[in-house]
Amino acid sequence: MSVSPSRVTIREVALRAGVSKGAVSLAFNAKPGVSAATRDRIFQAARELGWTPNTRARSLAGIRVDTIGLAICRPARLLGLEPFYMEFISGIESVLSEKSCSLLLRLVRDLDEEVGLHRQWWQGRQVGGSILVDFQTDDPRIGALGELGLPVVAVGHPSLTGGLTSVWTDDATAVSEAVRYLAALGHRRIARVGGPGGLGHSAIRAEAFETTIRDLGLVDARQVDTGFAGEEGARATRSLLLAAERPTAIVYDNDIMAVAGAAVAQELGVKVPGDLSLLAWDDSQLCRLTHPPLSAMSHDVHGFGAEVARTLFAVIDGQTPGSHQVPTPTLTPRGSTGPAPP
Repeated sequence: MSVSPSRVTIREVALRAGVSKGAVSLAFNAKPGVSAATRDRIFQAARELGWTPNTRARSLAGIRVDTIGLAICRPARLLGLEPFYMEFISGIESVLSEKSCSLLLRLVRDLDEEVGLHRQWWQGRQVGGSILVDFQTDDPRIGALGELGLPVVAVGHPSLTGGLTSVWTDDATAVSEAVRYLAALGHRRIARVGGPGGLGHSAIRAEAFETTIRDLGLVDARQVDTGFAGEEGARATRSLLLAAERPTAIVYDNDIMAVAGAAVAQELGVKVPGDLSLLAWDDSQLCRLTHPPLSAMSHDVHGFGAEVARTLFAVIDGQTPGSHQVPTPTLTPRGSTGPAPP
């Protein structure tokens, strides 16, 4: 006979998983001392029995970890369309669900509003910590939130995050791989349609693009900074393809802009990949739904979000997980890239 969920205790979970009660506690508090396989077995046992840790008891002990905050400076309409953030938030939620915790998500107009929001959350004991995204050069959040004492994890290269614990992808190496791949296919006129120049990761990609172009001796290259919306990617692509010397290959900073760029190429009678090669970024389902399917710099965005969440819980628990890199995006060739036209 099964045990009623309301009567399940940590002891039953430990017995089901074949571990000690202490191991269950370590797993649910994201503390070291249990292997990943053991942690997964504990979480599976807890799900089967319908058991969850007592988050109220944690709060009374001064450890408020049942809610974490995430503020994003993007229009609501764009956020709903952008595959990256949907996958990233899904990865965060996969960790939160294991711990019976919640995500407090807000959209803000600018970074000053975001600083005020995090201050309000922390002083009102609404969150145990926050995830910071979309870092800019000389980002004002670094000093303000450091003084506040709010546990945070920064999503961005350490050169942008001012000593905060950070998790990042190596965008520079990925951009270099993308450009070198297109050059190996014979392309000499390569363009990049990037995100806003003020964003730190956009600046890193732009610099890597210029450096690689220069190293390969390719002098005919252009970069266009835009927002991340499809219509902006379409506008940038149209401008590039209507130029006197149009590129034979374009690298995009996200999937939405690449899909929009493919539509513009069709509109102008430019064949993909016969006349023009297109390379997307992130490799969401959108890349496989176009015709031809889009080549992309692919990475595990869901896993990225999960690792950020795990790192934040370690910071909240007083550990020092250290800044670290997740796997670098890698090239996934598909039908949208091919040899340069003669």
